Amino acid sequence: MNGKEQEHAFKERLEGTHKFPGPYTFKFIVKHEQQKQVEELVENAEIRLKSSSGNKYVSVTIHAEMNTVDEVIGIYKRAKEIKGLIAL
Repeated sequence: MNGKEQEHAFKERLEGTHKFPGPYTFKFIVKHEQQKQVEELVENAEIRLKSSSGNKYVSVTIHAEMNTVDEVIGIYKRAKEIKGLIAL
């Protein structure tokens, strides 16, 4: 599957499981150095942080109100640019 096909499949999955506008939860794992970049992905969001046992990584959970499925996909695209980020 190429990038466009993957995006289309993800969009269909989101539309089948979420109603927009509505709440959406993003979960990412990054090194502490990238934490601020992840926190800035979504404005006006509730953010929860949890450090790994070795304190090398941080789990960032972002709860936010999303207006459209395309808005969600846009945030994942921006997140993808953060070095070492793992999206859950």
